[in-house]
Amino acid sequence: MRTVVQRVSRASVKTSGVQVCSIDKGLCCLVGVEKGDGEGDLDYTARKIVGLRIFEDEEGAMNLDVQTTGGDILLVSQFTLLADARKGRRPSFADAEDGAQARELFDALVAKVRGIFPGRVETGVFGAMMEVDIVNNGPVTILLDSRRRF
Repeated sequence: MRTVVQRVSRASVKTSGVQVCSIDKGLCCLVGVEKGDGEGDLDYTARKIVGLRIFEDEEGAMNLDVQTTGGDILLVSQFTLLADARKGRRPSFADAEDGAQARELFDALVAKVRGIFPGRVETGVFGAMMEVDIVNNGPVTILLDSRRRF
């Protein structure tokens, strides 16, 4: 499971021109589900998202997590995070999980995050063409890979 975690001032998702969700200060997480992902990947990713200390404390050091700051979390499915563009000019998405299984795992991730994070958790619309408006704060962007390849 690959995730791009961004510390945001605000973020929102629109589909067909209609805003379906928004958050203020918090984390916007773009999530790609990979073939073979399972329970361990879900646990790792959920705990990392909720526990990342990427918000500044009173001394300006990144020491605080999203819960401590009273922030929100927005989770957006994005299969293109599994793109392999090493060969040629057209990316391969062969490592991305198929739609039905990816939806099941993405929904399970959302449930895990909601189970360990007492704040507000919003989601985009799985499988839809979305406009994701992200105001990255910092900018702070962290890459996560549940298989720890980076």
